[in-house]
Amino acid sequence: MQIYNQILSEIQLGSFKIGDKLPAERELCEQFGVSRAPIRQALSALELNGIIYSRQGEGIYVKSDQVLSDTSQTAIVFNSISPEDIIEVRMNIEPLIVKFAAQRATDEDIEELRSTIQKMEEETKAGVYVPETDDQLHRGIAKASHNELYINIMAAISNAMKQQEMWKFIRDRTVTRPDYRDINFQEHQLLIKAIEEHNVEKSVEIMTNHMQNLYDRYWKD
Repeated sequence: MQIYNQILSEIQLGSFKIGDKLPAERELCEQFGVSRAPIRQALSALELNGIIYSRQGEGIYVKSDQVLSDTSQTAIVFNSISPEDIIEVRMNIEPLIVKFAAQRATDEDIEELRSTIQKMEEETKAGVYVPETDDQLHRGIAKASHNELYINIMAAISNAMKQQEMWKFIRDRTVTRPDYRDINFQEHQLLIKAIEEHNVEKSVEIMTNHMQNLYDRYWKD
């Protein structure tokens, strides 16, 4: 929130005028002495609130010096659960969940996962990313663990992702891109295959890599 307010203040004080290009993310990281994650979160919030806009391959420009009249958006963006909270939990808990899914998945569980991955394949070929399908697949993996607590944890994570406007905003600017969308499907396809084969080690490895790649897509170049 502090970085968001500082950049907004510079724009409102005239340091950056409407139409001006903001410094690159790397420069902002050096200026504020932080990693890329909080810079990207602040910039995404500024864009969501109509202050800046991005041009593909060119940079970020000032659009307005006034926050959108619906100030409730800012409160939603900075609610109690941050995108970093979500991804930190997912990176740690989902490899553990898939370990038990690979061990315990029944024929019925596997059939449900196959159905969902087929749906994701059709959507990917059609050039679309449907977050509900992605969510269904991960919750299906939790169901296959046959552990009610893991199932409830994934339900809580799912709800957090649906309610966190910043998570949705960043997701829609990354995983929906054609290159990321195709890779995202391929990773899920390999994951379901490993679960079908009850290959615990491979399942954990793929999920760990998938979560790391998810982090990289959201917060890195």
